[in-house]
Amino acid sequence: MDSTNWSALAAELDVHGSAPTAALLTPAECREVAALYEKPELFRTTVDMARHRFGSGEYRYFTHDLPAPVAALRAALYPRLLPIARDWAARLGRPSPWPDDLDDWLARCHAAGQDRSAQILLRYGEGDWNALHRDVFGELVFPLQVVIGLDEYGTDYTGGEFLMVEQRPRAQSRGTATPLPQGHGLVFTTRDRPVRTRRGWSSGPVRHGVSTVRSGRRHALGLVFHDAT
Repeated sequence: MDSTNWSALAAELDVHGSAPTAALLTPAECREVAALYEKPELFRTTVDMARHRFGSGEYRYFTHDLPAPVAALRAALYPRLLPIARDWAARLGRPSPWPDDLDDWLARCHAAGQDRSAQILLRYGEGDWNALHRDVFGELVFPLQVVIGLDEYGTDYTGGEFLMVEQRPRAQSRGTATPLPQGHGLVFTTRDRPVRTRRGWSSGPVRHGVSTVRSGRRHALGLVFHDAT
């Protein structure tokens, strides 16, 4: 975590709505996390994206008994993202309900009926893709989340770039495509980001997805900092 310049990351988030971290996992750790996909007992449900018209591919939601690397990453990222979340809320004139402790925040989610784990392990094969969407599962939302690439881009798979499309105030939408280096994270907005206008700050709605995988197999770990209804 300390290898990432978090001040620079916050500044890049302000401009683009997403920003990369330094390496968070070694290649060996990436392979270990990707291999968890073959242990169905670790997951509460499996989603076939084509069946639900979310795209093509498959993902699984972990239970609350998170594997140690997943739990450690989530716990370490939350306090580093919290100042950014509070700053964004202040600019947009929104409440800032997130306590210093992640467990306290999750307890609030559960008390509000959002008691299902939203941590996700995704698997895409050749031809798979993920439709543009936002991961808002209830009234209580943390405005940032992180996706970590678990395979080597350009070697284990091609295509499959992380996509973001921002709806800009009184302008056409802007799209970005970002490859995920193995072991590196990408911090991105859950639903919108502050955008400066002539009248002050406005929210710029943002959706994310994954471009079509052209070859190979792509795994990614998604870390969400609120639980689902």
